[in-house]
Amino acid sequence: MNPGLRAQLLVGGALVSAVALVGIYLAAGGSSYTPAKTQDPCKHRPWRNPEGLQQIAEQFSLSALDGAACQLGVSRETLARALATQESRERFTRRYGIDDAKLARAVRAGLLRAVSDAENAGALNPLLAAPLRQTLRNIPLNQAIELINNAESLLNNVQEFLGPAQGILEQLLP
Repeated sequence: MNPGLRAQLLVGGALVSAVALVGIYLAAGGSSYTPAKTQDPCKHRPWRNPEGLQQIAEQFSLSALDGAACQLGVSRETLARALATQESRERFTRRYGIDDAKLARAVRAGLLRAVSDAENAGALNPLLAAPLRQTLRNIPLNQAIELINNAESLLNNVQEFLGPAQGILEQLLP
C-alpha cells in the first residue's frame, strides 16, 4: 500500500472516531451535565449499618464535618478541603472571615454531633459517650481537627482502653 494513502486512511479513521465519540457523548446527555448539588450539612444523615471500625470512623468523620460545616454555614466538602492542611485552613479562615476561636467552636460542635450520631446508631457505647463529650468540649483545635481527619485513631484508642471490660459493658446495656 502506498505510504501516502495509508497516512490519509489513518487520519480519516481518527477523524471519524473523534466525530463518533462526540456524537455518543451528546446522545448520552453530555451536553447538559451539571454537577451534583452538595447536601445541606445541617440536615441529619442517617448512619448506615456500620460493621467495622473503619466504617464507623468514616461515618464519625463525615458526621463531625457536617456538624462543623453547619455551624460555619459552608458545605461539608468545603470544610473538608479547608481542614486538610494548615495552609488550606488559613486560606479558608481568611476567605470566610473566621477566626480560630470560631473555627474551634464549630469543630468541637461537629465532634459532639458525631458522638451523638454514633451513640444513636449503636456504634458507640453510651457509657463512653458522656466522658468523650466532656473531653471534646475542651479539646484544642489542632487535636480536634486531627480527630476529624483520623477518627479511626480515636476509636482504636477507645477500644484499647476498654479492652476486656468492653464485653462486660455490652452485657450491662440493653
